[in-house]
Amino acid sequence: MQSVIDFVLELDKLKTVTRKTKTLHSDRYENSAEHSWQIAMLAWSLAPYAPANTDINQVIKLLLVHDIGEIDTGDTIVYANADWDALKAEELAAVQRIFGLLPDGAAAELLALWQEFEAGSTIEAQFAHACDRAMPVLLNLANNGQSWRENGISYQRVVARIEAPISQGCPALWQYLAQRLADARHAGWFGC
Repeated sequence: MQSVIDFVLELDKLKTVTRKTKTLHSDRYENSAEHSWQIAMLAWSLAPYAPANTDINQVIKLLLVHDIGEIDTGDTIVYANADWDALKAEELAAVQRIFGLLPDGAAAELLALWQEFEAGSTIEAQFAHACDRAMPVLLNLANNGQSWRENGISYQRVVARIEAPISQGCPALWQYLAQRLADARHAGWFGC
């Protein structure tokens, strides 16, 4: 029992990881725990648009664990020009430490979920990636491009980072977003 409690209390640290997008209806930035919860709800709500035979429960599990490594590494905005391989190696070390608080069987199960998400080779992981990439876009579209403008993120950089994973994991979602992104570009909601 104590190891589970220690693990869950360690997860509380995810609430302190600040992201670059503000929550709607307030002037504060969201945290990674809120992000994980919201995209899990997005995926569940988008289930009718998921590819055939997608296990939505598996998708939700993937989304709930995918950012836990940020407890140690912090969040990197998805549009950053970063060494993603190095960042993912740091996240792997972080999740191994955090999941290691649990008994072996539970730790292995959560690590396998994290690795499935990262590999992106299952339809569940691809759908999860689509939701993960879409949520910051949806928030930016609802708040006049707040994080794009604040961080100098261009339309081209947004599309380059999100089009492939969203169109592959949930084509209907990409069709929905493509026109809205074009409209946001016309409205001047992107950085340089």
